[in-house]
Amino acid sequence: MKVEEVETTPSATPLLMPAGGTPHVIITEVELENAIAELASGSGPFAIDAERASGYKYNPRAYLIQIKRTGGGLHLIDPVAFPAPTPGTAHPLFGKLNDLLASDEVILHASTQDLPCLRDVGLNPVRLFDTELGGRIAGLPRVGLGPLIETQLGLSLAKEHSAVDWSTRPLPLDWLTYAALDVELLVELRAKISDLLSAQGKSEWAAQEFASILNAPPAAPRKDPWRRTSGMHKIKHRHHLAIIKTIWYTRDEIARESDIAPGKLLSDPAILELSIHAPTTRKEMERVLRPIGLRARWFERTAQWLDAIQHGLALPESEWPEVRALSDSMPPVKIWHHKFPSKFAHLSHARTAIEEQASKLSIPAENLISPELVRRICWSPPAGSTTTASATAVHDALTALGARQWQATIVAPLLANALLQNEPLPTPSDKTEKNEP
Repeated sequence: MKVEEVETTPSATPLLMPAGGTPHVIITEVELENAIAELASGSGPFAIDAERASGYKYNPRAYLIQIKRTGGGLHLIDPVAFPAPTPGTAHPLFGKLNDLLASDEVILHASTQDLPCLRDVGLNPVRLFDTELGGRIAGLPRVGLGPLIETQLGLSLAKEHSAVDWSTRPLPLDWLTYAALDVELLVELRAKISDLLSAQGKSEWAAQEFASILNAPPAAPRKDPWRRTSGMHKIKHRHHLAIIKTIWYTRDEIARESDIAPGKLLSDPAILELSIHAPTTRKEMERVLRPIGLRARWFERTAQWLDAIQHGLALPESEWPEVRALSDSMPPVKIWHHKFPSKFAHLSHARTAIEEQASKLSIPAENLISPELVRRICWSPPAGSTTTASATAVHDALTALGARQWQATIVAPLLANALLQNEPLPTPSDKTEKNEP
């Protein structure tokens, strides 16, 4: 469940139980057949959510799937009970359920979080309504499921089980009630947000965004994922990076094989401390890690951590990672002002214009257009756009980079004008310096 912590207003009524009670968990083929038949007898969109064991398991699979449809009941399905017959396929009944979902719209909240694990079991929606993204486009200030249910429907949701281990079996009744409430009011919430979008003339914008989510290709494997270790900015020496890399890959292999969240095996701060101090014994390892708080589980693989440290130490300097990853991407924006003033001039005008337009449209600037796309256009303007206000060229460049048509139509003229500017807008620091005696 994706519920933000909220302070319930006096007018919000706590929602404690689904209208039809908490259903039992479906774990047999007969039960799933009956659920599919009941859903088929209903009408309208399908409200769906999935629960994963984030922070507990390595595999981001779904451990519970909740589905509700008007007239079709609310159902809790244990996908673990329906394994695929062969790798890369889906259980036949999930294939049948997927065919049914294709008959209407699927409602998800923060869909990009759940779509991968739903697709993993063979559920691949073809029509989508994302209540979280819809709320953003409608300009609502708080778009977590809890705040939306409260502000739009006058009810409040509990949040006490949002971070539990959903791989637990059997699942406690209060957890199941919590999960069922995830979809209890999604159909009604979708209707409210749809009305807001329609009243603001943004329905087509939302439709393009939802289609873009469904059509987006799978994310490419991350290059050098070990570089995302928390606290890497503290590391200045390449030989320390070599040790971080060897420990990270050792941890990842163990986590994948045992299906345990990597951070459960060894935390990122622990990896950094081990890389800096390079202990050679368990006693030294305990001494190094004691300041950050020892965890018994860290020492279940002591020999493997120490072997990884030794492997990193043994690497020749030619194999040490660079402090900064080699990349053909843009340089950090923070250095544009001084090293690339013309690029920064474009960017400063673009950001200001987009912020102003986003405010007028009551939509977050990052939903009006991705900041990454703005930076790319300002860094590599379309041919001729820095000498003439060519909104068409900018529009085409934006869509080529992945912007939706509605975004490109609104933003292209703003960017085209920004690309003609040669002097950056004053920054807060500039204004302060000018006012100093």
